[in-house]
Amino acid sequence: MNESALLKMLYDDMNSNGGMLKRHIIHFKNHYEYIRFIRTFQREKTSFPVPDSVQPIPLIRAITCTLHSCKPIANHPSIRFVEEDKRIRMLTSHIRLSPQPQTVSLREVPYVPWGVRQIRATEAWKWSRGNRVKIGVIDTGIDYMHPDLRGRISKGVNLIHRSLLPVDDNGHGTHISGIIAASNFTSGIIGVAPQATIHPVKAFDRNGTAYVSDIVLGIDWCVRNRMDVINMSFGMRTRSQSFHDAVRHAYAEGIVIVASSGNEGRRNGIDYPARFTQTIAVGATTKNSKLARFSNRGKAIDIYAPGDKIRSTWLNRSYAELSGTSMATSHVTGVIALMLQLKPDLRPSEIKSLLKKTANPINVSKSAGSAGAGEIDALRAVRSLK
Repeated sequence: MNESALLKMLYDDMNSNGGMLKRHIIHFKNHYEYIRFIRTFQREKTSFPVPDSVQPIPLIRAITCTLHSCKPIANHPSIRFVEEDKRIRMLTSHIRLSPQPQTVSLREVPYVPWGVRQIRATEAWKWSRGNRVKIGVIDTGIDYMHPDLRGRISKGVNLIHRSLLPVDDNGHGTHISGIIAASNFTSGIIGVAPQATIHPVKAFDRNGTAYVSDIVLGIDWCVRNRMDVINMSFGMRTRSQSFHDAVRHAYAEGIVIVASSGNEGRRNGIDYPARFTQTIAVGATTKNSKLARFSNRGKAIDIYAPGDKIRSTWLNRSYAELSGTSMATSHVTGVIALMLQLKPDLRPSEIKSLLKKTANPINVSKSAGSAGAGEIDALRAVRSLK
């Protein structure tokens, strides 16, 4: 009765008065031990002080719950290891709200942002616009009412409030989605892949923070719902084994994972999950293909993309200008959607290799340090598949 003993340990810990309660991720040694525990928990959870405080994470054979001390649990024979469930915060270097594009002195309506033009996505639309490519955007949700995203949004999930739609209450997720797939050809802006499908996965709250376990659950949802690409426009300094296990599972399923490298301007260090080899690590450029001052850089970067003063969709049917490697990551996700429409069976490793081979050199000053990679070129990437 190992499972009942483990449940009692969890119950006793939650009811104890020692120390501060912290969220933890508890990994089981194998699938058999995990399933046995979940079945026992479903049978006996009514005795728990807060039944919803234990959340199963099937993808990595783990659960998340709040504990005072993880030491007794970690020593249980069915447990592989216990890890603190850390918080991740989104970082954007600059935000400026903008009026609707047509009220700004623009020469064209619809408005094609400079980043979309710089990577030559408009020229690649001759062959592909990302039609039917499914993109899981793990972020703050999406503004369902934004006219530029109409027709681009499909099934999603709210991991903070399961009974609600993944409605954006922050703005970041809506901005990311617009860069990828906005498609208002009459009076709004156009994204990199204007026929791709966005599946909003709300793991971050209105303050732009999330627990690792929520992101892992988001990856789990993307795997079960057969996403083609996962966009991760966020990062953390410290490594999480739980996070890495989830990324490896998604990669093994053939899902392309695109991640932002971070906005600290570091020369030899990037954030997780971009640091995991199973992801495509993205740095940011400015206009004229120059390295953005805020972007992390160096050998760990796989590709760069526009990330400075990027105008995209925002809450309440408006627009905002943001800077960060988050924005750069979205451009790369969009280009991958263009590629996958033409060749859906491309593996993640093949896509990374093609992006690198078709990239263009970056203008880097000596004081800025080595870029370590080139800037993405949508036209060359798409042509490489023709």
